[in-house]
Amino acid sequence: MKIALFHNVGSGGAKRAIFEWTKRLVANHQVDVFTLNRADHAFCDIRPLVHKHILFDFSPQKHFNSPLGRLNQLQRWRDLGELTRIGQNIAREINRGDYDVVFANTCVYTFIPALLQFVEIPSVYYLHEPFGKRFTRSIQRPYSQNSPLRETVNRFDPLIHLYNQRLDAIQNKSVRRTNRLLANSQFTQAEMQSSFGVTSPVSHLGVSTDSFQPMEKVAKENQVLSVGELSPRKGFDLIVTSIGQIPERERPQLRIVSNSVIPVERTFIENLAEQQGVDLQLLVGLDVNELRLEYNKARLCAYAPVMEPFGLVPLEAMACGTPVVGVREGGVPESVVHEQTGLLVERNPSQFAQAIQSLMSRPNIAAEYGRNGREYVLSNWTWDQSVSCLEKNLIQVSSKNRNHRGT
Repeated sequence: MKIALFHNVGSGGAKRAIFEWTKRLVANHQVDVFTLNRADHAFCDIRPLVHKHILFDFSPQKHFNSPLGRLNQLQRWRDLGELTRIGQNIAREINRGDYDVVFANTCVYTFIPALLQFVEIPSVYYLHEPFGKRFTRSIQRPYSQNSPLRETVNRFDPLIHLYNQRLDAIQNKSVRRTNRLLANSQFTQAEMQSSFGVTSPVSHLGVSTDSFQPMEKVAKENQVLSVGELSPRKGFDLIVTSIGQIPERERPQLRIVSNSVIPVERTFIENLAEQQGVDLQLLVGLDVNELRLEYNKARLCAYAPVMEPFGLVPLEAMACGTPVVGVREGGVPESVVHEQTGLLVERNPSQFAQAIQSLMSRPNIAAEYGRNGREYVLSNWTWDQSVSCLEKNLIQVSSKNRNHRGT
């Protein structure tokens, strides 16, 4: 097949998945990449792998400071218009490129890219996470709380409504025009059915079992590891609060590894750790070898993101033979097997603390869960298995194009 791949993502799990898929797809197919200059191209760099890598320039509108901050919604509305225009240009290039299928991935501004409204060949969009009006995360932070007056003004702000209307239009048109949406989890599948009334088959992600594997010579330390961007939606506050409830003499060090950091969230988490008496170490920008070492040193991996659609972190931990304590919500229960590869609990600090203590105090059980996790990943969650499912879907959708051309 000749595949036109689109993405506009930063560093993180979505880009890692795109890298792993591309690395395998190019063995049997031609892959040309269409992307924006705003994407992170250095992280999990696919440029050396593909036949063509075509950049389209996008410059977001300048944002205003207070007291003109409300005009920023107008600026974002203008950005959506420009992204639609760029999407038309990308689609035009793809339409005349004799491609078999478009394989679209996330756009950080619109989730589903606007170009899917305009392509004239079969298309597949991979749902790295659900979107739409019905999918919301409720996260409170003291640094971002609005006054009742501000919340009332927001409800009636015409510029906010203008922006939301344009975003809704892009998303709805793109969803309706896409031949197949693939979900990363059953959770995402259900959310998209609820929001848009569409069916999206599940095509699972994977993990590199070579990059993430047990290191026999590395001893476990009195540490709990958590991994993810340092933002409110990753739920590090729950982990800090939970560890703070563990008696001081038993309390492990918490190490958080992040690929990116929101400064105000970092300050919030550091202050919370100090208040809770938690020894917190923040590590930013580790490479895969350093990350593998962190997984292996930790007695367990704590994972508590808010309504995470799936998440690669539990797979990476299990691939390293490290058990997981996770929240029983979102897509997390689809990878962590309760009382086999880790423990799943509700979003409750006391329950989370008890689960951490349970594994920390029973090293034999923790080791058993770790061994189970490694075997479970090898059997069910490799990137080869993931790309095999993805490839089947791409071939099925692209066959519509070949039939249309009579080939």
